[in-house]
Amino acid sequence: MESKSGPDGEKEKLPEQGHSKRNFLKLVLTLGGLATVASFASMFRILAFVPSPNEGSTNVALSWPVIKIANVSTLDPTKPLSFNYPLVDTPCVLLKVGQKADNGVGPDSDIVAFSDVCQHLGCFYSALPTGSSPPCNQSFKSVAPQGYCCCHGGQYDFVHGGKVIGGPPPRPVPQVTLKYDSSTGDISAIGMGPPTIFGHGPPGTSDPTSVLQYDLTGGTVVTDATVFSSSG
Repeated sequence: MESKSGPDGEKEKLPEQGHSKRNFLKLVLTLGGLATVASFASMFRILAFVPSPNEGSTNVALSWPVIKIANVSTLDPTKPLSFNYPLVDTPCVLLKVGQKADNGVGPDSDIVAFSDVCQHLGCFYSALPTGSSPPCNQSFKSVAPQGYCCCHGGQYDFVHGGKVIGGPPPRPVPQVTLKYDSSTGDISAIGMGPPTIFGHGPPGTSDPTSVLQYDLTGGTVVTDATVFSSSG
């Protein structure tokens, strides 16, 4: 059908042409909306995804590695010792706290170790001997050996199993299970206690079998302690 000329000589659009244009615009908007919804749905699926035990992991071990960390004769109470366990990219910290501690080992039952990954949002925190300060807050002085996270002020009690004593962390920091050889003075890591290391499985998982599977997911199991620094 041809278009008609209006009074000013311009061609007028026929009703069919107007409907076609409106329908085309509706189709474009609808497709755009569907694409946006699909994009958000995909994003939320990624954020909500929790890998199955050992999925995507380079290891298939279902037992904790046994790794020598240090010898009791070399420990300095003022210098926490950092090492990787149970994976090469999951840092931990060992400290001689100077008093009997929950699950502590050694002649005085005062040597403990913990995951160095904060249970709040996964930041690495500072291990503080008594009387020391974190790098982000020099006015803060620890009254006992503890962990202090500079991201949001999370604090963990190293004497009492890594329990939360300040800030937003929702659960204790996982403690490394240690073994002391009284004949040699060697201290070894032989496992991890609950909960799961942050980012390794559902937060707060405490079943020992699940902790083992999830903590060994997503990386390579250590073959030595890979001690990389002393911090204090």
